[in-house]
Amino acid sequence: MIIIKGGTCVQPDGLRRADVALEGDRIAKIAANIEPGQGDQVVDAAGCWVFPGFIDAHTHLQCWTGMDWTADTFETGTRAAACGGTTTIVDYATQDRGMTLDEALREWHSRADGTCTANYAFHMAIADWSDATRAELPAMREAGITSFKTYFAYDHLRLNDAQTLEVLEALKPLGGVLCVHCENGDLVNELQRRTLARGITGPEGHALSRPPVVEAEAVSRLLYLAHLAGDAPVNVVHLSTKLGLEAVRAARARGQKNIFVETCPQYLVMDETRYLEEGEDGFTGAKYVMSPPLRSAENARALCEAVLDGEVDSIATDHCSFNLHGQKDRVRDDFTRIPNGGPGIEHRPVVMATALGDQLGPAGLCRLLSEGPAKVFGLWPRKGRLAEGADADICVWDPRAAWTITAAGQHQAVDYTPYEGMDVTGRAAWVFINGELAVRDGEPVGSKPGRYVAR
Repeated sequence: MIIIKGGTCVQPDGLRRADVALEGDRIAKIAANIEPGQGDQVVDAAGCWVFPGFIDAHTHLQCWTGMDWTADTFETGTRAAACGGTTTIVDYATQDRGMTLDEALREWHSRADGTCTANYAFHMAIADWSDATRAELPAMREAGITSFKTYFAYDHLRLNDAQTLEVLEALKPLGGVLCVHCENGDLVNELQRRTLARGITGPEGHALSRPPVVEAEAVSRLLYLAHLAGDAPVNVVHLSTKLGLEAVRAARARGQKNIFVETCPQYLVMDETRYLEEGEDGFTGAKYVMSPPLRSAENARALCEAVLDGEVDSIATDHCSFNLHGQKDRVRDDFTRIPNGGPGIEHRPVVMATALGDQLGPAGLCRLLSEGPAKVFGLWPRKGRLAEGADADICVWDPRAAWTITAAGQHQAVDYTPYEGMDVTGRAAWVFINGELAVRDGEPVGSKPGRYVAR
């Protein structure tokens, strides 16, 4: 057995000073004192918080976006995730038009199986809605896919309102939740055209062409469609605006119960002034070309308040990494062609612990980084909690560690981090995945214990 001794356990019913024994891939015992036997491995967790492994329920690894491949594969991405304390990711397998859901799922398995340090599950993104796609949904459910995704933006991916309504209606009897990228694609296309026509071609045009109302309109529309579908469960991904938050509040006020909200660290700790960064080559602002874009400081404050007030169910990354040099900087005369996405899979826990940890406390961090996504996406009660019989995915977190985030020191396979130079507090001291040590003091030990998780 592995015995984690002397730590403060972060459990659903509160904090508890206790020892945790791992046997095989499960938590065997939690007690005030567990005496090690011959051959047992002891981990000294004195002064540390013992969390259930963190869950990042929004990633895009080893993904072709229509412009380029992401910099991180499943191998590099899950290794980086584990170094930060994340033991399970949920990645977006994506059905391209002309492809079946089964073909998409098999393709994502071929990319991930056998390569992962962290556990991995899949959402299924639907881009080609038809009677044939509808007929595949029960098989997806049998394969452990409980969550799906549709888009209101991106011409090669988006569905119209009628199709979105049909997806919601089809998923409801299966107990599925629909994640939706909420931006009005028609408005984005038109505002991009107008922004370029004004001669604004650099990264700052990205934010100008996707103002908050573009998100808020789509959030409101989604929630009315979910209402029309009989309060079908929906997850608003990467919420970035106060206006979008107000649309969620309005829907909850009129009685909708099955609304889940996700936001990301970048929308809480950064703002749109980053697009004006020049750097050495005058194109540093391209680092922050992601959708939705970074917003004003006012929006960031509103979202932080919503997080602290319990209005947000989970914090994910939307990790979709491209190198600044050789990928994002290839197109300098048209912001619409800059590969769209940013890295964050490694740094989410420490950014959140540093930015809001004092207000949230360890229990609040656990709710947003582990328990919340586990409950929304069908991983609970096996994951997302410290309890006897639960999976042995553990992050022993040292809240005293002080360090600085740098691209040079990261494990993400990308040449920058949006959090460069950020002084942070906290580190994943020991990370166990399926009962096997994967990370020690923020560094990988070389094991690849990650498994596919059927939900």
